[in-house]
Amino acid sequence: MSRAIGSRHSIESSAEAEEYYHFVKDLLDNDTVQKMKNYRHHYSTTCYQHCLNVSYYNYLICRKLGLDSKKAARAGMLHDLFLYDWREKPRIKGERRHGFSHPQKALDNAKREFTLSKREEDMILTHMWPLTISKLPHYAESYVIVVTDKYAAMLEIGQHVKGKVKKLGKKAKNTVLKKVS
Repeated sequence: MSRAIGSRHSIESSAEAEEYYHFVKDLLDNDTVQKMKNYRHHYSTTCYQHCLNVSYYNYLICRKLGLDSKKAARAGMLHDLFLYDWREKPRIKGERRHGFSHPQKALDNAKREFTLSKREEDMILTHMWPLTISKLPHYAESYVIVVTDKYAAMLEIGQHVKGKVKKLGKKAKNTVLKKVS
């Protein structure tokens, strides 16, 4: 069962996510997309989970705004389709840092696997704006993914910190119990 971090709804089986799931099911079932589960992205969140988070919230926001929620959902799922741990990948001399270069890598990978519209391409390529200042978003959905990507990253970091705090609390409690007994 999959769910976006912060959401109460299962992607596969809830009435609330039925349309969303219909839009992205073929992507979720794709072997290359599944490989994103093997790469850590933000702390304890995998690249796959991050893309699912961005995809789902991108869909919800664009739907609410009357924008193309189907393309928003699909681009969100593919926006970080790079298959490496960017912390461990050595940079080649002259190569730009991951934050600047990965949108193009994700777009190239997505185009190899799927047929994309110009709007989807733009969302993937410009999702790191304004970091990628030379790649100005051309569609309203592209600006939404810029914000949604940062929102999802904050949720993921928050979840990681919450887990660490819980672990520290349990450790402190166990230490106190040992001293008392």
